[in-house]
Amino acid sequence: MSDHTTYNCLIIDDEPIAISVIQEHLGAFKNFTCLKGYTRAVEATELLSQGHIDLLFLDINMPGISGLDFLRSLSNPPAVILTTAYRDFAVDAFDLNVLDYLLKPISFERFLKSINKFLKQSAAPPLPQNPDKAGNPHILLKADKKIHKMAVADIVFAESLDNYIIVTTTRQKLICYESLSHLEDRLPDRDFLRIHRSFLINVHKITAFTSAHLEINDRQFTIGRNYKEAVLKRLLPSTSD
Repeated sequence: MSDHTTYNCLIIDDEPIAISVIQEHLGAFKNFTCLKGYTRAVEATELLSQGHIDLLFLDINMPGISGLDFLRSLSNPPAVILTTAYRDFAVDAFDLNVLDYLLKPISFERFLKSINKFLKQSAAPPLPQNPDKAGNPHILLKADKKIHKMAVADIVFAESLDNYIIVTTTRQKLICYESLSHLEDRLPDRDFLRIHRSFLINVHKITAFTSAHLEINDRQFTIGRNYKEAVLKRLLPSTSD
């Protein structure tokens, strides 16, 4: 979340009148600025990728791509408040860790509760972006609507599946809605190795390997063709080029 007191908002809804209602509600708060309103989700991709949006109001039932599928496609989404005329999506919505779920027509009183929830969340101290790169032996992982403080040494491997990753540790598995590349950036290079576009491995947990695969206890992992040279150089540092 941004560290300023003015929050940039974005609205995605295929109904222009719904955009106008949210813009009118936002107008009551001097520290909230609506940068744009889009009627098609894909049009907002570039603006969202720039990382300047603090709060996204997102409709669910839209042509082309639904709001939920669009949200799943974002690797690092801002805080999200879903807006919809349907109750049926509530479970799916909160599985995506959205901030709130507003049913249309949206009254100002209900909208105010969502804004207060956002402000309460934004007042929390920001999570460190790369805690372990700075030598911290722990990493913070967001899963199950909680923040888990995990010892880096306890992470065995991480696997990418569609729009989320599964982080397997010595004690549990965590489903996290972030990209594998983002997790890789947060973990120390000396301890972790990307062996496949879908797998990130703790090198200290490897029990055996060949030029085609490696093993961690009874689990076997294929080494991706594009990663093989770097992986073997890392595991066999004395091997000449």
